[in-house]
Amino acid sequence: MQDEPRATEILPAVAQFLRDTVTTDHSAHTLFQARVAANAVDLAAREAELAPGLNEEERVRLMHILGHDGDLQTQNRALADALLEGRLSLSTPGMKAHLWATSMGKLAVDQPGYASYRRALKASQS
Repeated sequence: MQDEPRATEILPAVAQFLRDTVTTDHSAHTLFQARVAANAVDLAAREAELAPGLNEEERVRLMHILGHDGDLQTQNRALADALLEGRLSLSTPGMKAHLWATSMGKLAVDQPGYASYRRALKASQS
């Protein structure tokens, strides 16, 4: 499951910034904020493209680990509860792979240029 803020929250804020600030103020600070806004739009685009598939893959992995189906938020809550209560652990079959895949999916959306992510991705493709 992708983290907050969601694309639906990012894009209106960027649009407002572009309309209200960039068109009237060309200071160095505003130009910096414009670069931040561009990065936010890129992130929202990656989320729109990747999140549906990543979320479905995560839901299916959780279904196998937990032994029951449900929506992704409910499944993640059940996973957290099971880990806190000691019913599941890192040694549970599929757990390490699930956590790794989920983390890699989050990085694909949030920070695809992150050096450690790129090294891990390259290593997994070798």
